[in-house]
Amino acid sequence: MTVQTIITLLNQLVELHKRLLAVSKEKTDILKEGDFDSLQELLKKEQALVKNITQVEQKRMKELERWSMDKGLNFEEITVTTLIETYIEGSEKDDLEKVTLELANILHELRSQEDLNKQLTEQSMQFVQLSLNMMAPRPMNNMNYGNKPQQPPSTYKQSIFDSKA
Repeated sequence: MTVQTIITLLNQLVELHKRLLAVSKEKTDILKEGDFDSLQELLKKEQALVKNITQVEQKRMKELERWSMDKGLNFEEITVTTLIETYIEGSEKDDLEKVTLELANILHELRSQEDLNKQLTEQSMQFVQLSLNMMAPRPMNNMNYGNKPQQPPSTYKQSIFDSKA
């Protein structure tokens, strides 16, 4: 069994992450504009991509496990790095290195883009909170100028219950 299936799945992950990065950049523009209806639609698109990425990643893990079993290796000890450094040679090694590096770069860029989106979202929430605070009336303790008139002390206290009953 060759590593080609794993490389193909990694290429699929690269393409899916590129699409996710494009969605993330679009999300940045929408957050800047404050178009929350478009944001909701974009989040649905983002969720679908994340679901696809999860499915492809699960397939990749199964293929890696199958490859490990065929080679008599412990699946849990195999990483892409050990695969490249120890078990793969030739053009497969070059292809695996290339796709792994490309995926790592896209993931790094995606993380940076999502950090920016997080900051924009937090700023939007702060602005909304500030706007609400400015619009909400504050309760006033003392509506009149001066002290409240005091009621004369009551010498006769009336009970709610009739004691003669």
